[in-house]
Amino acid sequence: MSLPPGVSASTFADGLAQMRSAVGDEWVFTNEEDVGLYRDFYSVLWDEPEERVASAAVAPANVEEVQAVVRAANERGIPIYPISTGRNLGYGGSAPVYSGSVVLDLKRMNRILDVNEGNASCLVEPGVSYFDMYRHLQETGSKLWLDVPDPGWGSMVGNALDSGGGYTAAPYRGHFEAQCGIEAVLADGELFRTGMGAMPGSETWQQYRMGIGPCLDGLFRQSSLGVVTKMGFWLFPQPEAFLSGSVDLPRFADVGPLVDLFNELEYGNIFNGMPSISSPVLSRENPMMFQQIPEEDEMNRLAQETGLPAWSGSASFYGPEKVIRAQWEYVKERFAHFEGVKFRENQFVKLPLSAEDMKKVSKARFGIPSLEIFSVGSRGFGDFNPSDGHIWFSAVIPRTGEGLVKANRVMRSACKRLDMPLFMFSPAVTCWTRSFVLFAAVPVYKDAESNKALREKVLEVIRICADHGWGEYRCPPAFQDAVMDSYSFNNNILRRVNERIKDALDPNGIISAGRYGVWPKHLREGRA
Repeated sequence: MSLPPGVSASTFADGLAQMRSAVGDEWVFTNEEDVGLYRDFYSVLWDEPEERVASAAVAPANVEEVQAVVRAANERGIPIYPISTGRNLGYGGSAPVYSGSVVLDLKRMNRILDVNEGNASCLVEPGVSYFDMYRHLQETGSKLWLDVPDPGWGSMVGNALDSGGGYTAAPYRGHFEAQCGIEAVLADGELFRTGMGAMPGSETWQQYRMGIGPCLDGLFRQSSLGVVTKMGFWLFPQPEAFLSGSVDLPRFADVGPLVDLFNELEYGNIFNGMPSISSPVLSRENPMMFQQIPEEDEMNRLAQETGLPAWSGSASFYGPEKVIRAQWEYVKERFAHFEGVKFRENQFVKLPLSAEDMKKVSKARFGIPSLEIFSVGSRGFGDFNPSDGHIWFSAVIPRTGEGLVKANRVMRSACKRLDMPLFMFSPAVTCWTRSFVLFAAVPVYKDAESNKALREKVLEVIRICADHGWGEYRCPPAFQDAVMDSYSFNNNILRRVNERIKDALDPNGIISAGRYGVWPKHLREGRA
């Protein structure tokens, strides 16, 4: 068993003893085999001295036990790293950002505390997975949907806190934006609630997020300021029907007007489901993967030769059949003036889904969790050998046709020059309204030499994107300092303000040290 840096063996043993008295002997893990389960198996530092590993793990069952563990750690300066279920693959998994931390594993806190049908909301603990909530809704005959990410085995709370996204209607796809009400244990063990939860006996905690005064929910997003023990969410009332349709356009130059008009229609709530922009001619071999966008003449030539659209915009609609069919007709009217436009109705289903429908639909579009995403990379990509995992590169780019084309070309060009494999999913992802996210998977292998080279290449791509004004919204721990550095306005004021808040709420710096580039005072020297 390794010790946390700067903590003596006796102090650490004393702290673990106090944690055992709080949670029970069987829920404090110190042997190598148990602690090894908290490694990041997709780490780009695998088996290197710099790999982020835990010293121990503790799994409390309730809020009181969390408070006792946090107090034990705070009194002795023992770093802790809270996780919900530890399924954040590609972004760090269950491993701590600061090596030697004690993982605070919240998976035993798996109660669904409330589902309010009339208000379309729920209140859950961090160990509740999307599968857990889906089963609960099905078993109770609920008429509510949840919005799910890929894959569905993760925690609702954990995914929201790391700003995960999903696939249904706009108010629910951004999972942190759909949260309403947080309970958290602060570094001194005090219990804190945001919004209306700050009022004893409140009946509107999951109905009105802001409460009075500054809205503090955001303090816990991607942060190191507390241990979230409860979170409320707004759920999606099951609609009457679902419809999806595509607008196919034949020319390279159509991408800008396509994105602009799709934006107008989505922002005006003409369609409420997640849109997608694709290029059938560039993804004909594998619809999920996307190649580099060529010059205009070349793309037009490919479209003419293959008969495939240069661009396709897919819109989806949830609601009463009469309404969504009228909305789809309106979308077609707005695109009717485009030269060579073609329309396709991809799918229409009445809800709830029948057993036959379940075999045909994309489950995530209907709030159904699954693990199907793992089939995408199970046999490797293209000419590449199956990897030992992947890391995600997730840059936020402008939601314009020009932005989409430029980001694709810059990323593809940089990765080609650096000889860095990159599997880009669609031109861009639209889980969050008002922006595109350029999602790419980078394969990793358990080889120190190749990992070292890969880290240098990823750092270079982060710098290139920053030079164009594109920042990652989420990244693995090995790159969190570099990404925070790229948010450099006014001498990195974002990080400096985060540090001030960290010093005020966690002066001993015990919670999630270094998470997203925010380090406690005693660990900052040499990092700025």
